[in-house]
Amino acid sequence: MSPSIVLVLIVALAVLAFQIGKARSIAVAGGPRHTRSLHSLPGHYGLLTAFWCVLPALAVFGVWVGFQDSVLTRLVLSNMPAEQQSLPADQLGLLLNDLRNVVAGNVPASMVSDPVRQAASDFLRLQHVAHLSLAGVALGIGVVALLWARRRIRPELRARNEYERMIEWALFACSAVAVLTTLGIVLSIVFEAGRFFGTVPITDFLFGTNWSPQTAIRADQVGSSGAFGAVPLFVGTLLISLVAMVVAVPLGLFSAIYLAEYAAPRLRRVVKPLLEVLAGVPTVVYGFFAVTTVGPMLRTVGEALGLSVAGESALAAGLVMGIMIIPFVSSLADDMITAVPQSLRDGAYALGATRSETVRQVVLRAALPGIVGGILLAVSRAIGETMIVVMAAGLAANLTLNPLEAVTTVTVQIVTLLVGDQEFDSPKTLAAFALGLMLFLVTLLLNVIALYVVRKYREQYE
Repeated sequence: MSPSIVLVLIVALAVLAFQIGKARSIAVAGGPRHTRSLHSLPGHYGLLTAFWCVLPALAVFGVWVGFQDSVLTRLVLSNMPAEQQSLPADQLGLLLNDLRNVVAGNVPASMVSDPVRQAASDFLRLQHVAHLSLAGVALGIGVVALLWARRRIRPELRARNEYERMIEWALFACSAVAVLTTLGIVLSIVFEAGRFFGTVPITDFLFGTNWSPQTAIRADQVGSSGAFGAVPLFVGTLLISLVAMVVAVPLGLFSAIYLAEYAAPRLRRVVKPLLEVLAGVPTVVYGFFAVTTVGPMLRTVGEALGLSVAGESALAAGLVMGIMIIPFVSSLADDMITAVPQSLRDGAYALGATRSETVRQVVLRAALPGIVGGILLAVSRAIGETMIVVMAAGLAANLTLNPLEAVTTVTVQIVTLLVGDQEFDSPKTLAAFALGLMLFLVTLLLNVIALYVVRKYREQYE
């Protein structure tokens, strides 16, 4: 019995508990005609019973599934021959990796050694027993909680209050998970970046102009000592983002003004959804479009003008990225413009202003904080883009401000450094966390500036 089936049974038990709790509340009230004697509605008693039934079962399910694999791996490893258990840490890790691949079905059992094959057989047997035990324990605890909750149902029980209190705690738990997850990500990046800066001076990283992270992982290998000057990455990121915003901001803002102030309602209902479809196109499609269409087109135009345009250029990546960000800028600007009260427009018309003067002098000034905040958020989106840059701008860390040449960005190098099997004790791999920390700080700064602008210059209209 797989954990997914156990989860379905727990949900079915919760539905049954709801019906039992509802029926019990009607019974203790003396029948359907006497439910006014209850403190809460019968449905509240049913929901409270379902909550008390499902929460302990889900807690057992989560803990069991979270620790099951590690416990089973230790049990299987303890039953293996002594020479296997005494292997060095790296060889033991490879053995456990083979074990997991056989259990998952990724590797045939005939391709591994006899101890690993026997260990995989033991693991599957113990896993089957664990799944049956999980079903029995989780459903048993759920049934016990159901019977206990059913006995608590009385006419004076404040079921609605307890149910709403449990909902509040559930919402708090969800918020806590989101906050703790974010905190964990930030702390892990800071910790690994600290390890990197313990090897490479932070001044060399922030102000160095040569990026070549190839290093020798082992002492017997021949490789570069590595150069971790990130200035070319920062310049490439800013260059591509600048090209993207030069495309996205005017087109997005002007389209928002037209749709909000000039377009007929029927045209707006058609054009606005079509424009926002661009936001749903996968970025890999944009990257393919940049490689097959925009890049060759720019080379052709450059040759006609006597310019040397690289096959992978910052201009191609920036143009396509700008097209991708247009719906983001347009949608936010449109929301800000339509939120301006109609009374301001009417007052401008009453003073003799034309429509264009009203838009320029009144509407845009009133919506400016929101528009600026949206543009800064769009800049964050451009800085964090990866796939388009990988396919259209290349991987060369060139320090240049010429958009016709190939450059790379911070996100592209993070992907490059973490692809494949990596040793997380080398500066090459740890450099990805240092780049991630810089990217996180820049994005956080842009978001803080956007919130500051919106809050400082926002005006409240009645």
